[in-house]
Amino acid sequence: MASNPAFISTGQSGGEQLLDAFQQVRQTSSKMAEGLSPEDQNLQSMPGASPMKWHRAHTTWFFETFVLKPYADRWGFHYQPINEQFAYLFNSYYNGVGAQFPRAHRSLMSRPDCQEVDAYRQHIDESMADLLPRVPETDLGPLIDLVVLGLNHEQQHQELMVTDLKHAFGFNPIAPAWTKRPDPVGPAAKQTWTRIQGGLVEIGHREQDHTDPLGFHFDNETPSHTVYLEDFALARRPVTCGEYLQFMADGGYDNVNLWLSDGWAWRRDNDIQAPLYWRNEDDEWFLQTLGCWREVDPEEPICHISFYEAHAFALWAGARLPTEAEWETAARTLPTGAESTGHFADSNRYHPASRPDDETKATEPLVQMFGDVWEWTASSYAPYRGFKAVEGAIGEYNGKFMANQMVLRGGSCATPAGHVRVSYRNFFYPPDRWQFSGLRLAKDL
Repeated sequence: MASNPAFISTGQSGGEQLLDAFQQVRQTSSKMAEGLSPEDQNLQSMPGASPMKWHRAHTTWFFETFVLKPYADRWGFHYQPINEQFAYLFNSYYNGVGAQFPRAHRSLMSRPDCQEVDAYRQHIDESMADLLPRVPETDLGPLIDLVVLGLNHEQQHQELMVTDLKHAFGFNPIAPAWTKRPDPVGPAAKQTWTRIQGGLVEIGHREQDHTDPLGFHFDNETPSHTVYLEDFALARRPVTCGEYLQFMADGGYDNVNLWLSDGWAWRRDNDIQAPLYWRNEDDEWFLQTLGCWREVDPEEPICHISFYEAHAFALWAGARLPTEAEWETAARTLPTGAESTGHFADSNRYHPASRPDDETKATEPLVQMFGDVWEWTASSYAPYRGFKAVEGAIGEYNGKFMANQMVLRGGSCATPAGHVRVSYRNFFYPPDRWQFSGLRLAKDL
């Protein structure tokens, strides 16, 4: 799943550099839990979400299970588990390494408590610090792949820590705050259409797609392959809250002709009338952020909408959703470094923001392709032609989920900076809304 790192620092062994990367990611997770009470960390608002405490323990279990235990007696390194029961309690879905505690009941796991999870994380971190510098350079290759996968896995869970905590806080009428108020930043970029040339195009991961020194990609981004596209147009920026409010005011949620059959049933049965975290008070719309409840900013990208809502809006707007091949083809026209230009988790904003035009940016044909909001596509999450899952339990990471889900692209305001790239494929079920999911329009030419 991972390519060997293209280490860029000097004066350190590969193991020492790998340890530095490991410690940076692990420290980020620990900082995210600071200030949260044990009660906060054990919240689970739905079966599809998990408590903060469980995320912190599960990402630790990953390194214990796939790195420390397999390498427990090499190079003079010896590993002793802190608690054998953790192998069951914190396994998510890896059937190849054993049974799992039921996902929907994770909040019932009051023990081990937060302090025990802290001790577990410290035990694993110290063990990794003992192991990695010992590994000879000639033996480092397979270990690199496992550790770098584990780091990207933990970054994915860092994003889930944000979205799962927000979903849980959404049920609390006193509106708990976890970060500062995310204020509006200005008018949205001007909306225009950008023509993208089709033909035979290559999609999927390429070596030059790496955006971090560890040179990582997930297996579901491969193999690179050729597809045919007609010429199409892609909207310059994501849809804004103001544009979505027009859809709502025009009766978009009540117009059955705009909705897929499953989407209409979902909307009707759940009485969906607005994006998740929105509420109307005295004819004014407010939304919940992780910093406060505040007025809806019409200039910022719409988020927390399902695939069904995105599809209905696109139809109402006389457009459609792009396919993931179209999205990736358009993103490849951007200059090097575009993957770092949006709002990501390192801003600590945890809410999308507009990107105002100025003299140097007003001519950009596409803006905010990365960060702020994940963009729904019209593509089902399926294996690329020639895809093969890796052998062993690690092969369960992506391959077995390639059914009944839709692809999203680009990253969000909760995605760790440097984690996404042009070939990155995220995926969720059509009704899912608790992620920072929005949309960008496309149309035929």
